[in-house]
Amino acid sequence: MQPGAKPLLTDLLKAVSRSFYLTLRLLPTSVRPQIGLAYLLARTTDTIADTELVPVANRLQALDAVRERILGENMPPVSGRPFAEIAAAQPDRPGDGTNFERVLLQRTEEVIALLDSFSVEDRQRIREVLSIITSGQQLDLQRFGAASPQSIIALQTDAELEDYTYRVAGCVGGFWTTMCRAHVFPRAPLDDGALLRDGVRFGKGLQLVNILRDLPRDLGQNRCYLPLERLARVQLTPGDLIDASMEKKLRPIYDELLDLAESHLAAGWAYTNSLPRSAIRVRIACALPILIGVKTLGRLRRENPLDAGRRVKVSRAEVKQILRATLLRYPFSSWWKRLFAEAKS
Repeated sequence: MQPGAKPLLTDLLKAVSRSFYLTLRLLPTSVRPQIGLAYLLARTTDTIADTELVPVANRLQALDAVRERILGENMPPVSGRPFAEIAAAQPDRPGDGTNFERVLLQRTEEVIALLDSFSVEDRQRIREVLSIITSGQQLDLQRFGAASPQSIIALQTDAELEDYTYRVAGCVGGFWTTMCRAHVFPRAPLDDGALLRDGVRFGKGLQLVNILRDLPRDLGQNRCYLPLERLARVQLTPGDLIDASMEKKLRPIYDELLDLAESHLAAGWAYTNSLPRSAIRVRIACALPILIGVKTLGRLRRENPLDAGRRVKVSRAEVKQILRATLLRYPFSSWWKRLFAEAKS
């Protein structure tokens, strides 16, 4: 690992995502740096895509430049406008004013340079997953670029939703699987086809939970990830969803999507339990987001998902309880496996 890599993959990563950092710390050291770097690169491109103060065309230009640098194409270092414009647009934070997304953007070249620390095979895995993720971010910007409060743009079909959840998260499940297969349990007798399919569903399930939980926030940004073909079945438009009283009308199709997310997470739970029991760190790192996701789905079934003033969230204290339960129950297989069903209650 290059000098200076550790602060980037620990301190900076923790600053930009405390929740993922907890999962990362659970992983074995043989895959922690590779997965941590992939996350930092994805967080960099996501920050570029989400900086709404900068015109869409400029964000697309910066995103394309960073994507090409990650993929190893012959491009100059990312700097200048519009990249500097996007870094400068990150708002100061309360307290000391440090915005770690700005710091991440300012250190993008250092982060990209860490790719050279890994084997050819690992570099290829990281580049492949970032290629898919950034294609999803670019498509998102192009799709929603013309959205406004007067014209909320929505996905058209279930196929578009499926494609989106794969590009931004399902592919991560596949990346996680191949990386762990190569470094953690390379000789374990596993059904690799089933493992990869369930790994992809695992990632898609986590993204679908985020979509269903963040519906009011996305509507506030003039975008809707609930497909128009579903909304039409209950005679709703994306603009109707601004009104929290539309919850009962929305509920039939919303519950269908909750069921879909739960089935994906159930595949993720099967994935977790199919891994070698000796891979305790990987299994617990998988179990934690799955159980948090299932608990979130349970709350979304009971609360109004259109209420912008009440964001459904699992508290830090509850996350600690979930982590404690996974550790305490791990030696007892049948007791451990009941965690998924219990999280739904």
